Amino acid sequence: MSNRALTFGSNAAGYDLHRPGYPEAIIERILDYAELPIRTALEVGAGTGKATRLIAAHKITVLASEPDERMLAVLQEQTAGLPVTPIVGTFEDLSIPELAGRVQLLYAAAAFHWTDPETRWDRTAAILPIGATAAFFGGELELTDPAVRARFNEAIGDRADHQAGVPMPGDSEGWQWPANELRLDARFGAVEQHHIPRPLRLSLEDFIGHIGTQSRFLIMDPAERRQTFDEVRSAMPEVIEFTADLTLHLARRISEA
Repeated sequence: MSNRALTFGSNAAGYDLHRPGYPEAIIERILDYAELPIRTALEVGAGTGKATRLIAAHKITVLASEPDERMLAVLQEQTAGLPVTPIVGTFEDLSIPELAGRVQLLYAAAAFHWTDPETRWDRTAAILPIGATAAFFGGELELTDPAVRARFNEAIGDRADHQAGVPMPGDSEGWQWPANELRLDARFGAVEQHHIPRPLRLSLEDFIGHIGTQSRFLIMDPAERRQTFDEVRSAMPEVIEFTADLTLHLARRISEA
């Protein structure tokens, strides 16, 4: 896992406060799709539990894995009373013998791109029994107004990467990652790609709080980050609209091959 993936815990409380949650449509789609009844799920990169809460609220036991103990501490607070078992570790740290056949759903919310590309599908296939579901969902928050987006980019200048996340390639047929890889893996089938609307408007201060949870700003020197955020405040409107829709990918474990 990239060291950059471990920067979020430095602002774990802010991450939980300012990152948007996930709509009920996500779990509804997963449950409609699932061939096996989902009693236990494994979450990869649970963070502070934004998606954990969504899944566990449906009386599904969630094994929530997260490498950053600071993030996991917030998750434990936010999921108190829900059937959630926190696990400290990366996806690569998890014991396959302890998990194999135990879960009917493996999922990740905007986190699976941090896993090792050389082993991620082997590990997923080894954990999931035949008929089980893999689900991956997420989406970038993009400033809707091109003029506002230009002002934001001018304000942050060259002090931060303009690409907040890690871009993963899709294919020429319109399948985004990871669906394009799953469709080529004989161990998985019935791959689906769904668009899930997620409207979002933030106040300027909530927007500052949100970008304060992004790794491109977390890795900055604190003084430089404060200066950058002051310039963003001066450049942006009081209310900011986003295109924050999600893509949900579903696949089924179909073969031992």
